[in-house]
Amino acid sequence: MTDPEIDYTAVFQALPGMVALLTSELVFADVNEEFLHVAGRKREQVVGRHIFEVFPDNPRDSAATGMRNLEASLRRVLATGERDAMALQRYDVECHDRPGEWEERYWSPVNAPVLGPNGKVVLLVHRVEEVTELIRARGGPSGGRARVLEAELYTRARELQELNERLRQAHAREREVALALQKAMLPAGRQLGHHRAAVRYRPALGALNVCGDWYDLVDLVGGNRIGVSVGDVVGHGLEAAGVMGQLRSALSAASRVAEGPAQALDVLGRYANVVDGAESATAVTTFIDFDRHTITYSSAGHPPPVLVHPGGGVEFLDRATDPPLDARPDPVPRPQAGTTFTGGATLALYTDGLVERRLEDIDTGLTRLADSLRRHRGEDPELLADSVLLELLPPGGATDDTALIIVRL
Repeated sequence: MTDPEIDYTAVFQALPGMVALLTSELVFADVNEEFLHVAGRKREQVVGRHIFEVFPDNPRDSAATGMRNLEASLRRVLATGERDAMALQRYDVECHDRPGEWEERYWSPVNAPVLGPNGKVVLLVHRVEEVTELIRARGGPSGGRARVLEAELYTRARELQELNERLRQAHAREREVALALQKAMLPAGRQLGHHRAAVRYRPALGALNVCGDWYDLVDLVGGNRIGVSVGDVVGHGLEAAGVMGQLRSALSAASRVAEGPAQALDVLGRYANVVDGAESATAVTTFIDFDRHTITYSSAGHPPPVLVHPGGGVEFLDRATDPPLDARPDPVPRPQAGTTFTGGATLALYTDGLVERRLEDIDTGLTRLADSLRRHRGEDPELLADSVLLELLPPGGATDDTALIIVRL
């Protein structure tokens, strides 16, 4: 027995409450029957017209703000791709059969995005419940009390809207700080030097533009060598980013003087034990010698780097894995391993946001990563990094932070 085909047009029209679909230009693409009934309009008076052409502000009310508030909410959804529930609004409506006469109406609107395959907003869902009868309950011996309730509810709604606006402004300021912090703490492209490398940094869905994941590339003393590392601090936002900055800087300094990656992680582990917020932090570092064609590596509880050979063979660098940075109260020398490569090979380091998915074994994610790297190994590192992210990250963004480094050897 096959599932019955669902008539989504009929479903939309039968939805309870007033529901409209708007284009990104705020033009009505469709409305359900309840919307037309409550608004007192015919379909041809609404569909294909701009929302504020159909429902302008009351010109007789100099304090009217309904249109301005609604437009700000809709623009916010278009810009962020996030749902926006508005405070209670007074938005008068012109009588459709008595032009020039306006009815005092109260509404509770919610605006939500409809995302296309590329994650961009293609339509807006505008759902609104009329609460005029609740707010304007009058008449009888309780009429005075009802007016007091109306005034109180409307005042509280206005205060809530103003508070939401202040919170949005505070969030915008925090995001500016986050952007500056990210720029200051993560290495710039110029530090890649002449090496063919690409880096990608994706905060978790809904997080600020900085997170607890980090990456680093440093020139090492003696010969044609570089150190490439990634790490992961638990949490998101400014606090995790602050810890991330401390650990990245410490490992960067240690790598320049350490005999090998294991010793660099030994030093970082001692430092992590005295840094608040570094609990359960992980890291992996690789020392690449381009003259000897060797890679030495060590991992502190981190997913293994992936080496893709020119012929398509895939090697996980997983023979020197140890617990996270602060796992032992008394430091123990960490393991170190090595491998060789030929010119044209590709090395990828990443954080777990790229391969881990809820209710899925991590080996599945590692296999998916290896397959993507193998199939795209002939691409330039920049294109390769984009291809891997496109194939491995969910279309709307991951729920965990992600850092990725691709180095062509």
